[in-house]
Amino acid sequence: MGEAPAFFVDDLQKGYGNGFDIKSKGGETAILMGNRTYVIGGACEESPLSIGVQIFDQSTGEWIYPTVLGTKPKTCKGLSAVLLSEDRILITKNGSTPDDFAWFLEVDTQYVRQQKKILGTDVVAWSKGVRGYAEKPIVISGPSGVGKGTLISMLMKEYPSMFGFSVSHTTRAPRAMEKDGVHYHFIERSSMEKEIEDGKFLEFASVHGNLYGTSVEAVEVVADDGKRCILDIDVQGARSVRASSLEAIFIFVCPPSMEELEKRLRARGTETEEQVLKRLKNAKAEIEQGQSSGIFDHMLYNDNLEECYKSLKKLLGLDGTVTAPPKSTPKVVDLPMDHSVAKIDHRIIINSRTPELGKASTNMIVLDVSSLKGGAPGRTRGLDIYTMDSFLDGLAGINHRAKDFNPDSDRLL
Repeated sequence: MGEAPAFFVDDLQKGYGNGFDIKSKGGETAILMGNRTYVIGGACEESPLSIGVQIFDQSTGEWIYPTVLGTKPKTCKGLSAVLLSEDRILITKNGSTPDDFAWFLEVDTQYVRQQKKILGTDVVAWSKGVRGYAEKPIVISGPSGVGKGTLISMLMKEYPSMFGFSVSHTTRAPRAMEKDGVHYHFIERSSMEKEIEDGKFLEFASVHGNLYGTSVEAVEVVADDGKRCILDIDVQGARSVRASSLEAIFIFVCPPSMEELEKRLRARGTETEEQVLKRLKNAKAEIEQGQSSGIFDHMLYNDNLEECYKSLKKLLGLDGTVTAPPKSTPKVVDLPMDHSVAKIDHRIIINSRTPELGKASTNMIVLDVSSLKGGAPGRTRGLDIYTMDSFLDGLAGINHRAKDFNPDSDRLL
């Protein structure tokens, strides 16, 4: 990563209080956690457009250059840091839109500890902070021929603005008319294996010598678009997703009987006799796993398509009148270099003074981090961001919101 920032070296030998920036200069800042100081900012050697991370170990007097995982934030003209807990640091970027304003550097979360054990080196991980929440993704599994594809198509047709599919990754070559990022994310095998090793995939499998899988980012992109993600995967894939950090609703679709399933498969007329028998054998194993594994939250029996669809909608809380919330245009968050950061309970107060008409006016940005969910390698959701005109107004507003907190608030900077 290169040499340590010269302007920090002397300061890092001194005693500073834990939890807040100890020095900031040239787009870099440092924060003390125990006997380690995390120097955040500047460019990352492996990715010059991303913010770099270095660690100074005060007990040994040595610099540590950790493996940095997660989606890395781009460099900026200024940033600030505050310790949220013993496992993560909040970073706020100057001159950014709300969707790029707040980032979390995880230093001792479960994901970081897992990756540290796997990689055998120091690890930190980035996670983008996102305002509001995303509805839980829906994992739908079931044997071939059970009708789950038809059910999903019906759902997408009736609620086109509410649901979206995650685009899977594959290492196979694109076929005619297939577009990268639309039909699949086509990726080199070595790159996908590295991302699997870094914990960036919820599930994956090798099929005919090629890797296929669902990445955390593919699911997050659907949520970023304001839609609820649907994952149509097999039982083994569902098992992997259940074991991950993703909170989802797991639904298994069963046929009314094996005889009916065989009848449907043969009626399609798309498989040979050998293929039909293989699908039936696999279906029997999948149904046994689906019913006894404890993976799935709900079981649907598709003996009548319309009735099964009604049951699916009921599980998802749909009554035909639900509409997607309107999207708001993000406003720029101007965080000047001259500002102070304070922490009151689970709220971060950014206090900046901006000269206006010869007077110093105080503007406060408040980040409520009391209801965070998720984390690396995906997004950290649940941020609430708002402004106050003065410190006293800020305290009053904080107390009011603490009594009447609404995580779905539409207030925005």
